Amino acid sequence: MRAPRFRRSLALLALLVVLPVFAQEGAPPRVNREQMWPAPTAEDWKKPCLITWQRTWEDAVRVSQETLKPILVCVNMDGEIASEHYAGVRYRSPEIAALYEPYVTVIASVYRHNPRDYDDEGRRIPCPRFGSVTCGEHIAIEPIIYEKFLDGQRIAPRHIMVELDGSEQYDVFYRNDTASVFDDIRKGIAERTIKPKTVVRGDRPVVERVASSDIVDRQAVENAYLSGDAGLRRALLEAAQKMGPDAPLELLRLAVFGLDPDLSKAARKVLAESGSAAAVDLIVDALKVPMDESERSALIAALDRHGEASPRARWLAVVHEGLSAKSSAVDPRGWLEGGAEYRPLPAKDLGELELARDALARARAERPDDGATLIDLAEASLNLAMKSRQIESQDPSVARMFTRHMYEEARRSAELAAERGAPAWRVSTVTALVAYYRGDLAEAYERAATAVKDLPPGESGWNAMAVLTVFAEGRYKAIKQAAKEGRRWPAQWLADVDAAYTALLGHPLATDAQVDWHYDFLLWLGANDRATRFLDAALDRFPESSILHARLRDSLLVNRGAAALEAAYAKLLAKGTSKSIYWFAGYASLLCAEYMRRAGHLAEAAESYGFAIDRFTASAQVLPEFRDGADHYAALAHAGRARLAMEDGDFENAVKSIVTAFELRPASAATKDGLSLSPAATARTLLARLTEQNLTELTATLQAAMDKLDPALLIPED
Repeated sequence: MRAPRFRRSLALLALLVVLPVFAQEGAPPRVNREQMWPAPTAEDWKKPCLITWQRTWEDAVRVSQETLKPILVCVNMDGEIASEHYAGVRYRSPEIAALYEPYVTVIASVYRHNPRDYDDEGRRIPCPRFGSVTCGEHIAIEPIIYEKFLDGQRIAPRHIMVELDGSEQYDVFYRNDTASVFDDIRKGIAERTIKPKTVVRGDRPVVERVASSDIVDRQAVENAYLSGDAGLRRALLEAAQKMGPDAPLELLRLAVFGLDPDLSKAARKVLAESGSAAAVDLIVDALKVPMDESERSALIAALDRHGEASPRARWLAVVHEGLSAKSSAVDPRGWLEGGAEYRPLPAKDLGELELARDALARARAERPDDGATLIDLAEASLNLAMKSRQIESQDPSVARMFTRHMYEEARRSAELAAERGAPAWRVSTVTALVAYYRGDLAEAYERAATAVKDLPPGESGWNAMAVLTVFAEGRYKAIKQAAKEGRRWPAQWLADVDAAYTALLGHPLATDAQVDWHYDFLLWLGANDRATRFLDAALDRFPESSILHARLRDSLLVNRGAAALEAAYAKLLAKGTSKSIYWFAGYASLLCAEYMRRAGHLAEAAESYGFAIDRFTASAQVLPEFRDGADHYAALAHAGRARLAMEDGDFENAVKSIVTAFELRPASAATKDGLSLSPAATARTLLARLTEQNLTELTATLQAAMDKLDPALLIPED
């Protein structure tokens, strides 16, 4: 039975009525929120979280039933003053940890604090805020808690006691102090009539603990697997296998991504039989590992089975089936194995195209039954129509009429060419593109599908590039429509789209915008691993694409963090694919420095600022035409390093760095960086601190540098 909410509401109302009386003479002084819930210091955050949270709601319920302990649900919110106090101070206090010990505890928070939950070998990366759970776990449990207990109100901090029968015993929120919260937590146990059972864990053999849901056992099993020999690992995995669909997923993850191929294979077999809804994510991750086709098919079939209850699993099953399948229309290998140099053909103006088309028209008159001449004329008419669409005209109506006429001539010539034995792919390509640009998309997609089946790999003309794109667009729209209607779509459609865009990577007229579209499409599908590999290949093809470098930066920062971004650009620099790589690497390092500053990793931030400065300096040397932009960002990096030095009390280096920033590019002084701080703002703050410290020589040096700037650049921002 749930605790009556109206009594708590009355108590809160009474509190609000009584509080103004404290302002009367002789009443105790009020305290503000900052005094009631002091913010955790840097030293506080360095302490470990001492509350042992269960990983999932299902685990918490099983442990509660086993031990007869009640569940304590804790809800937390980043940035909210009381939540910050609980997370950074109270949850790290031995006294509070002891108070929570009689409960089975779970933590719910929608905020991510680590970019990843697991490393490349499947080892857990605990949340730095809450300790024993991953960010994915405290995020995943929040909607469950919301549905069961929060009554439509996402309020934090919040503490809810849940009994064995699922009833709420108290729900504490909107309190103006911590003492009353802890009193309720204490009373919840003291007034409880159910006596908990003592469950012995540490004395049991670790293999027997595989079946336990308690986090203490789960951690012991995983640590034993990581530190044990091959025999112990196999024994643990065999114990998991005996559990069938209830096998612990975290143990399977360690085996799947471990270095022993036999154990990895055995773990995949167990995973394919898992009955847990949480297995879907691990199956998707496991599909990234090289394996036999039979194993891959078994995992995809497992996704399909989970799809009976999960639309997401059903979707991912089709996605992975499509990415594993071979396109029946396009063989991308033929496009990529020719050592293409990606040199676009020289563009022709309208006059040149008209002359070429007129010459072919005369040839056709002389040889009316020659299929080769007819298809050449069809392509020339199509090219002329396309060119006339792209240019300005003094009489747009005449231009439109001319374009329609050329499209019609292209269509008629292509159909006659087909009757006289012209290559089928050329005929279908022309008729597909004419239909596409006339707006008859259904016919265009059908004819494009016919054309690409016989399209010679390596065909470098514009028509080949265009018909591949139209074909892929048709398949994409079919997938999107099926998804909209909730229908299962053929995996072959995705295989066709992916093959077409892989082929486009080998076409000299393809653009970075086209491959960026396919990258975005793969992300929409949830095929993140394939998207990453496609982006790597796209950057090899378009090493100077600002669009693709932005994609790479965003992907690595969000999914793997700043260290991974630095490492990726170090590799690109080593490859030396283009002169522009110095600029892109410098900008990546600048973003890494700002990312590290937000996370409080100041030493790493300073190092990344140094990388940025070095790389922008190199960029200015190899690409002098872009020197101004490189100097601008290098100046911001110098200013960022000045801010770090100032906050560390290293005023000498702070002055040196900010003066360098001003000298390198004075016009950048008022530009805000990614943390909304400009070099001028840093200089003003630094000048005030130097004055306070009576550092007259440094003050004079900084003031002299500021005096050289345009005064407008030093005006404080709003």
